[in-house]
Amino acid sequence: MESLVERVLGPAAPGERLRTDVLFALAMAVSAVVVVRSVRDNGHVPDVLGWALLLVAHVVVVWRRRAPVRVMVTLMGILLVYHSLDNNHTAPMAVSMVALFTVASRTRPRNTLVLGVGVMGIMLAVKFSEGMAEGAESLRISGWIVAFLLLGVYVRIHRQYVASVVERAERAERTREEEARRRVAEERLRVARDLHDLLAHSITLVGVQTSVAAHVLAADPDRLDRAAVAKALDDVAETCRTARGELRATLQVLRSGSDDEEGAGADEARGPLPGLDGLPDLADAARTAGARVELAVADCRAPAAVGAAAYRIVQEALTNVVRHAGPGSTVRVSVRAEDAALCVRVADDGRGGHNGRDGHGQGGGHTPGFGLLGMRERARTVGGTLDAGPRPEGGFLVSAVLPLAPVSLGGLS
Repeated sequence: MESLVERVLGPAAPGERLRTDVLFALAMAVSAVVVVRSVRDNGHVPDVLGWALLLVAHVVVVWRRRAPVRVMVTLMGILLVYHSLDNNHTAPMAVSMVALFTVASRTRPRNTLVLGVGVMGIMLAVKFSEGMAEGAESLRISGWIVAFLLLGVYVRIHRQYVASVVERAERAERTREEEARRRVAEERLRVARDLHDLLAHSITLVGVQTSVAAHVLAADPDRLDRAAVAKALDDVAETCRTARGELRATLQVLRSGSDDEEGAGADEARGPLPGLDGLPDLADAARTAGARVELAVADCRAPAAVGAAAYRIVQEALTNVVRHAGPGSTVRVSVRAEDAALCVRVADDGRGGHNGRDGHGQGGGHTPGFGLLGMRERARTVGGTLDAGPRPEGGFLVSAVLPLAPVSLGGLS
């Protein structure tokens, strides 16, 4: 129990422990004097040597917690001389039992067994040598010895149990903190992926749409197609409004909830995840950038995390088509359920004259980026796989297989 008190109130200073042990030894010494004065039929009243031995025994016991075995062995030697002089045999009973209890509660079971057997063996041998009556009395005392030894063993086991409980609680607290940090890191990674997909998609569309407006303005200034310019600028404005709304929803999670809420506030703040129902809007946005998009989405129910992963994969794939394949390319988007998985396929014909892809750097002067890497990470977060690469007949293909059954991978977004 001392270890539990130390954990709750802090470890006691060495001076405080020594003062407590001294006061306890003094109280036992006073009780020994009272026993000598009140019990007259169990040995003689100690003489000067007897009182000295009794006093030394109580002084030695002050260090019982620091060196239980050595104190017990020393005490056995002192009391063996004390009892051999036929001094009052009841007076040192308390100090003897306290020393035995300390050995049993603070040392290994082997020490407890050896010292316990040694004490009872010496006592029985001496008493039976004095006669059967003395031997029978020593057997009664042996019961007290065994009782104190068992009590000490129980206290030691209980102390170890309390220490193990406290250790498990501390380990659980550390695990909870590590889990909270892991969830925060995963949430930050999710926000970073969302920002990459959102900004890359929106900026690419804005770039293409403004290029269309600039082309219309520069192609034939005398016969300006005001309707085409107005439509291109309206598309830019709509893209900016959509991006602003998505950006606000994505960044909202950074303003709500704290790190120690284990992601609960973040889950509420992020709002509904984008899903398969948002794919037509992605296709329309790509069409405004000049791509011919053929969208085929089968009627299937997908978990929110899987639907969000499919949405982001299609978004990044269409962004790459608009960026690298250019206007005039045809892209086919297919989403269907097959064998308990959501199969996502985005293929373009490459007729826009692209020679590379984000993350591959296959010519065309494109710098490798994070688009394909992000798509693969999104597929992995839901336990799926993603393959991407040039098609033999030309163009580029992105194919992902996302399990519809729940997976215990954490960090799903």
